[in-house]
Amino acid sequence: MHSSTSPRLRAGVRALVLDEQDRVLLCRFTFDKLDQGPIVVWATPGGGVEPGESMLDALRRELAEEIGLALPDDPPHVWHQEVVRQGHITGYDGVVNDIFLVRTASFTPRGAMTDEELAEEHISGFRWWTQQELTEYRGGDLFAPRALPAMLTTLLAQGPPATPTPTGL
Repeated sequence: MHSSTSPRLRAGVRALVLDEQDRVLLCRFTFDKLDQGPIVVWATPGGGVEPGESMLDALRRELAEEIGLALPDDPPHVWHQEVVRQGHITGYDGVVNDIFLVRTASFTPRGAMTDEELAEEHISGFRWWTQQELTEYRGGDLFAPRALPAMLTTLLAQGPPATPTPTGL
């Protein structure tokens, strides 16, 4: 059945932050699902685009807030994620994330947000992951996007795509 109204999707930006060893920096998000208990999702840093804000301005703001990283230039736009799923994000029918590749020297993530503010965003930690660790991970945590390990392998082998690669959940 097709609805005449389009789904309400939150515009978001995220950064695929890679260090000099091609490790990726992921945020540990913990969500309490009443029916399932806590769910842990490892995802790239980033967040919503505010009204009137450009994608790159939003990315700069989010990276400064969450991990304390300043963008020196305009990074390549590598992935485009659309997730339409009831309950995925409060107040919306889903999310559209534009994901940019940011290369940097390794650092200890510490943004402008306090631990309490990070907790309000469901962020409970940060970790640098190697491509091998992602590929071999067999635990109960999830990655966002789910295909992150395979997509990172492709990106590292082929470099940034000419146009953003679409990805789902």
